Amino acid sequence: MLRFDTLIIGSGLAGLTLALKLADQQKVAIVTKRSLLDGASAWAQGGIAAVQSPDDSHDEHIRDTLTAGAGLCDPETTRFVVERGAAAVSWLIDQGVPFSKEDNASQDFHLTREGGHSKRRIIHAADATGKAIQQTLADKVRAHPNVTVLEHHIAIDLITGRKIGMSPRRCFGAYVLDTLSDRVITIAAARTVLATGGAGKVYLYTTNPDTATGDGIAMGWRAGCRVANMEFMQFHPTCLYHPHAKSFLISEAVRGEGGILRLPDGTRFMPWHDERAELAPRDVVARAIDYEMKKGGLDCVYLDITHQSEAFLREHFPTIHARCLSLGIDIARQPIPVVPAMHFTCGGLITDLAARTDIDDLYAIGETAHTGLHGANRLASNSLLECLVFAEAAAQDILSRKTAHPESLPDWDESRVTDADELVVVSHNWDELRRFMWDYVGIVRTTKRLQRAQHRIRLLREEINEYYRNFHVTSDLLELRNLVETADLIVQSALARHESRGLHYSKDFPLTAPVALPTILTPQD
Repeated sequence: MLRFDTLIIGSGLAGLTLALKLADQQKVAIVTKRSLLDGASAWAQGGIAAVQSPDDSHDEHIRDTLTAGAGLCDPETTRFVVERGAAAVSWLIDQGVPFSKEDNASQDFHLTREGGHSKRRIIHAADATGKAIQQTLADKVRAHPNVTVLEHHIAIDLITGRKIGMSPRRCFGAYVLDTLSDRVITIAAARTVLATGGAGKVYLYTTNPDTATGDGIAMGWRAGCRVANMEFMQFHPTCLYHPHAKSFLISEAVRGEGGILRLPDGTRFMPWHDERAELAPRDVVARAIDYEMKKGGLDCVYLDITHQSEAFLREHFPTIHARCLSLGIDIARQPIPVVPAMHFTCGGLITDLAARTDIDDLYAIGETAHTGLHGANRLASNSLLECLVFAEAAAQDILSRKTAHPESLPDWDESRVTDADELVVVSHNWDELRRFMWDYVGIVRTTKRLQRAQHRIRLLREEINEYYRNFHVTSDLLELRNLVETADLIVQSALARHESRGLHYSKDFPLTAPVALPTILTPQD
């Protein structure tokens, strides 16, 4: 059994930030199922939204966030996050993150604008902000003597009092599979933090990495945590459409710098759908593209940024320019083929302003958590901001509490299982789940489609649970188990919302209710 003061499951921006803020005073472990940089944070292109210029204000950023969230953002949480934005960015600057400047001679950082924002307030590192931040923080984490990094380890489940005959509402650590040795280890911790990201891989098409399998949400739910607003799955409007471009995102900042969405014949269509045109919030743009594609039987639409010079595009979007060019698309001279793809999980485990969940000594931060910031639709570039602010809040709360370790925890029991006989069951069920979630629980929904998905989820869950009980665990099985759990929460939440709001659009309930209420699901003991 390994012992730490704090166990952090996940190595995205939230997890790494928290580790660095705790490490001078605690022994910290980071569990990550691949390498330290394989999470969604490193894929973030756009940047961090924070008020940093004299012509901007907290009230304007709050107003933009509330507008995008379609009435479901928590006002207290929104102000809490926005007012801490500049300090969060300053901390990253102090860590050495190389944010883009206005020009080579300037000391001022370049601020861009994205959909839903009334002002330029997005600080960024060219078009690879997440990669720049994660690399900077990962280097510091690896160098810190108080941080143990357990790469190629995947959490199986949390260890709660209910499992070991103690206080049922307390977390004591987690069981973790070392995927290189196939050995299950027990990790005891005074505090456990879920920072595993979202659940993009529950859908067939996503901008998320393969690691985004809803692990933290599923583990927290099984442990007894409530979840909220899981129906609000954000589809990014512009994912590159190309057979060799898996999950490659075309940043919202391309539209922020004047990119125009066009039909194959060159017609601009966004003004037909919203007066804000290409700078409307993501849910509006994604639905508009979905509508035009279905109406015209199109494989994709096109994002045209050719009015900008090649020098401008190489400077501001070097990653996008190079990737598209490698596929034969010169974005300085040709429009970019794009389609919507699942991007961000707006719901998650319910937390308070200190990142605490319903279970004592269990925290959730980042995309795994439902803080109340995003409401029915996340405002662009608020996600990295949320990671930073709530990592700081969790650190303050953890350090303010007395550290008490459990004396002993039971080992993982695999005395009644054998090696799997047919691994094809896992791969087949994974594929089936992602396809029917895309077809039935996508951008536009109906009650009948949701019921079909729910029926298939029940059948899959029975098969997977039987498989889990009888065979040794593998990383593929654990991820599939978590994806099915998360898919069920999404469908349950979508069926419970009898209106259309933000990211949830139902043909059966096309109107928006006069009162905005969250969807809260509570586990049955």
